[in-house]
Amino acid sequence: MALDAATVKRIAFLARVRVPEEDLKGLAGELSNILGWVEQLSEVDTDGVEPMSSVNATILSMRTDVITDGDDLDRVLANAPEREGSFFAVPKVIE
Repeated sequence: MALDAATVKRIAFLARVRVPEEDLKGLAGELSNILGWVEQLSEVDTDGVEPMSSVNATILSMRTDVITDGDDLDRVLANAPEREGSFFAVPKVIE
């Protein structure tokens, strides 16, 4: 699929990306090459290939689901740069 400069300009506008006019022609060629490569993928025979979620056939180890009361305030706030009582102190961002 060959793209022209006008199409690339429209894609850039939709993507909210500023592309200088002098770069449109070169970018059109690069995008056309990428789309050509993607079109080649449709030629690959995938009949009989099972879908997979990972390239490694691994089984994740399971752990027991233990309910705790979460009463570990000192450990949670140990790395806080600042704290106010039992809360994280953060700078005000809204005036």
